[in-house]
Amino acid sequence: MPAILGLSGLAGLLLLVEVLPYTGVVSADFLPPTHRIAAALVDEVAEGAFWSALWDTLVAWAVGLAIAVAAGIAAGIVIGAVPLLRALTASTIEFLRPIPSVAMIPLAVLLYGTEIQSTLMLVVYASFWQVLIQVLYGVQDVDPVAEETARSYGLGAWARVRYVLWPTALPYVMTGVRLAAAVALVLAITAELVIGAPGLGSRIAVAQSSNAVPNMYALIAVTGLLGVGINLAARGVERLLLSWHQSVRGEVLV
Repeated sequence: MPAILGLSGLAGLLLLVEVLPYTGVVSADFLPPTHRIAAALVDEVAEGAFWSALWDTLVAWAVGLAIAVAAGIAAGIVIGAVPLLRALTASTIEFLRPIPSVAMIPLAVLLYGTEIQSTLMLVVYASFWQVLIQVLYGVQDVDPVAEETARSYGLGAWARVRYVLWPTALPYVMTGVRLAAAVALVLAITAELVIGAPGLGSRIAVAQSSNAVPNMYALIAVTGLLGVGINLAARGVERLLLSWHQSVRGEVLV
C-alpha cells in the first residue's frame, strides 16, 4: 500500500507539471510540460556524454562516501571509547560540524581547481560528520553492565569492541551511513554545479546556461531518481545487516 500511494503521488506530480504550462500559471519557457521533459530525457540517455557525466558523479559519490564512512567509524569508536579523548575533542567537533560544506568550496577550488578531487573533498567533509556523530551516540549507548561483564571474563580491548561495542553501535552506524549517502549525493551534485567539476551537476549548469530548459529538468529528474535509488539501497543494506535487531524485526512483523 505505501508503494502504491507513493507512485500515485508521483503520478499526480507528473500530471500537475504537464498541465500547469497550459493554464498560464507558469510559462512553458520556465517549466516545460512533462512530455517535453521526458523527450529531453530520452535525448540525454542517447548521448555518451550523459553516461560519462553520470559515471563521474557516481564515482565521486561512492569514493567520497567510502572514505567518510571508514574515517567516521574509526574516529567514532576511538574517540567514543576513550572518555578523555572525547572530552578533549568535544569542542572541536562542535565547532567544525556546523560549518556548511559549501563554505569549503573556495578552499576546494584553491587546492584542486575543477578536478574531481574538489568534489571528493566536499563529499568527504559533509558525510564524515553524519557518520561520526552517530557512531559516538552508539558508543555512548553501550550497556555498562555488559561492558563490565566482558571485562570480568577477561575479554581484551578488541574482543570488547567486536562483541559488545560493535553490535550496540551498528544500528547507529547504519543510520549514519544512510544519512551520509544522501548528503554525499547532494554535495557531489552541488560541487559539480558550482565548481564545474565533471558530472551531472556541471551538465545541468551547461543546460541552464544554454537555455536548454527541458534538458535541465530532465537532468534534475535523474538526480532525483539517483537519490531515491541510493536511499532504497541503503535501507536494503540496513535491513540485511540488522535483521537480528528489534527495529528491523518489528518492521517485518508489521
